[in-house]
Amino acid sequence: MSPSSLVVIRGPGRVWAIHSLSALFKLFFALLLLCTSTYGAKFTFVNKCEYTVWPGILTGSGTPPLETTGFELPQQSSRSLQAPNGWSGRFWGRTGCKFNGTGPGSCSTADCGSGQVECNGAGAAPPATLAEFTLGSGSQGSQDFYDVSLVDGYNLPMIVEASGGSSGMCAATGCVTDLNKYCPDELKVSNGDACKSACEAFGKPEYCCSGAHNTPDTCKPSVYAALFKMACPRAYSYAYDDQTSTFTCTGADYTITFCPSIPTSQTAVVNDTPTTLLIPPRRLLKAHQSRVLNSQVQ
Repeated sequence: MSPSSLVVIRGPGRVWAIHSLSALFKLFFALLLLCTSTYGAKFTFVNKCEYTVWPGILTGSGTPPLETTGFELPQQSSRSLQAPNGWSGRFWGRTGCKFNGTGPGSCSTADCGSGQVECNGAGAAPPATLAEFTLGSGSQGSQDFYDVSLVDGYNLPMIVEASGGSSGMCAATGCVTDLNKYCPDELKVSNGDACKSACEAFGKPEYCCSGAHNTPDTCKPSVYAALFKMACPRAYSYAYDDQTSTFTCTGADYTITFCPSIPTSQTAVVNDTPTTLLIPPRRLLKAHQSRVLNSQVQ
């Protein structure tokens, strides 16, 4: 073989001699395939709140963790994390956190109880707005599933947007309405920084979809779930709210925005764009309660 057909690649501590350009191209595509089969979605976190948010991350059982389990995200900043194919887990935003070197820290809402910026495998204490993901395996046609959930209550506005997806609905979802402003008194936390779910507030099976109410047929949305749903139509409002709240996409990256920019009036994510919520949720709750009482009388 002539010297001109020998391709030499030098790396740290190694030298590879490849005997043709054809072999070089094969190596390149093999490495490209390896990379694309290993890495799944990129998650980008954006903080548009008027305060610092500390995102928390909980990885599902049996999937490798991301490079961090929690971090500080100052106002008007962003950070991206790469996830492997097949990853599953949830994200949330902690608020009012105080961490220092003198001892364990804590957060006013969605605290994970680790005492640190990193959550180290611990989940969010409710109430907490959650973004949940199950990424596809990376094989052709393998879909990602994602949602924003208010099943554990609400602590701050959040929206999830997919980009670069090839199939599936790939729709935006989330809750951009500030439910803390309209939270019924019986669901409010003491400082008004978060809004409990009915399950968290009352612990009854009919609110928690447990016991005799543990199936879609026996667990129906409560007055409080209806309030959440009217304010945030695409977010999970109770455990069996799957039909209008789970979304799919293939080969996408995802942006999770805390306190997304919205008009002065309250908004809700409907279809693919924000749409003004014309009726305040407190009035919607009263109207729904009246309908329930009327139906019981009849």
